[in-house]
Amino acid sequence: MTENRKITKAVIPAAGLGTRFLPATKATPKEMLPVVDRPAIQYVVSEAVKAGLEDVLMITGRSKRALEDHFDRVPGLEASLAEKGDEKKLALVNEATALGDIHFVRQIDPKGLGHAVLCARRHVGDEPFAVLLGDDLIGEEENLLEEMMQVQLATGGSVIALMEVEPEAISAYGCADVTAVEGQDYVKVNGLVEKPAPQDAPSNLAVIGRYVLSPKVFEVLEQTGPGRGNEIQLTDALETLAQDDGEGGGVYAVTFKGRRFDTGDKLSYLKAIVELAAEREDLGPGLKPWLKDFAAGL
Repeated sequence: MTENRKITKAVIPAAGLGTRFLPATKATPKEMLPVVDRPAIQYVVSEAVKAGLEDVLMITGRSKRALEDHFDRVPGLEASLAEKGDEKKLALVNEATALGDIHFVRQIDPKGLGHAVLCARRHVGDEPFAVLLGDDLIGEEENLLEEMMQVQLATGGSVIALMEVEPEAISAYGCADVTAVEGQDYVKVNGLVEKPAPQDAPSNLAVIGRYVLSPKVFEVLEQTGPGRGNEIQLTDALETLAQDDGEGGGVYAVTFKGRRFDTGDKLSYLKAIVELAAEREDLGPGLKPWLKDFAAGL
């Protein structure tokens, strides 16, 4: 195996329509919906940067200009806040701009997650890279990406994140068939099934929205036809790579047991707001007693 290179790039697909949150997402990208006082996408970019991935590429689509604006400078607003001496708000405004080197490319045709990843090929080049889905918020205290990057460097293959779910819920996820790797905390993926019926699922291990991929995935995606939903599925490409024993082939997995919110789901989105707000020093002291009183009255 050739020497594996350090991983420096993150890809964040953000071209989805957000139909589960209509009408709120009719004119606002779903990634810009606020979680307390920051848009969901900022949490995801912050996670990538925390893991050392300061070169971030967002795959966007039509009506996603707000994403670019959020991570851009706003000289007029900055000057106004500076003139007022409001250093706290100025720092918050500049926080998104200073996160990292953020690039944007548009996915012209909505052909699925696999196609969105393929749109990153020119930017990523022949290097391993991370993919973070904007719907999944991982707790700031977690080190999931760092652990996955270590597994990729050790194996040279692709790495996915798995999470145990209730068997009846597996039909909402990609599902993995895995075997243990002796002496290691990670597992080898034998196969993947996209959204199987519970009775057909090989396990209750669901694929969540974090990947660290070998650049070989681009070759496979080029040859991957439309699958479920008539879209190019990343799961299908990973299924092919799982059967590949050559250089850059093989798929491995880290089972995540930490804190995760699915902000594409209304209930989980609301839980994320309440839980993260309750932990804040500026909001928690007022919110937690109110929550107790509110819950007691239900």
